[in-house]
Order: sequence, then C-alpha cells, then structure tokens
Amino acid sequence: MPKIYTDEFKQSALELLDDGMTQKQVCADLGISKSALQAWVRDSRLREHGLEPATEPDESRAQAAALKRIRELERENKILREAAAYLSQANLKLGGNHPK
Repeated sequence: MPKIYTDEFKQSALELLDDGMTQKQVCADLGISKSALQAWVRDSRLREHGLEPATEPDESRAQAAALKRIRELERENKILREAAAYLSQANLKLGGNHPK
C-alpha cells in the first residue's frame, strides 16, 4: 500500500528543492522515493500554469507534453529578451542613429 503524504509535507519537499537542494538530497533527508518527488514537482508545475494534474494516463501524457512545450517557449522568450536587450545596448553605443 503506498504511503499517503500530506499536502504540507509535499510543499516542504518542494520548498527544499527551491532552496537549492538536489532531488537526491531531499529524497534521502525525507525518506521518500525519487518518483514520488518528481510527481510532486510535475503536479506543482501544472498548477503554476493553471492546470489540474490528470488522473488518466493519456491526459497525463498530454499534460507532460504541454509542460515540455511551455518550457521550450519560456526558454525562447528568455533568449529573445536577452537578444533585444543586447541589441538595444549595442544601438546606444553606436550613437543610436534612428531612421526618419
């Protein structure tokens, strides 16, 4: 029979990860399995994006794919923001000639 953990316990484990501990350290310190911790992380990420974790395997796979795509888009946005900042700084250094 699987262990039942409270929401507070799960949140504590997630906070330890946010504080910089590795998953391996958190699992060892709290006596939990890596798969349980990874499921809690996945569920937390889903909730951050306004999704309720699925109970059906097909829906769960679709949500995992959606999370992957969200991460890709977030990385792309970060790169574009950094490029825009770099280019605007380069434009300032060159004198900022604006076409009229």
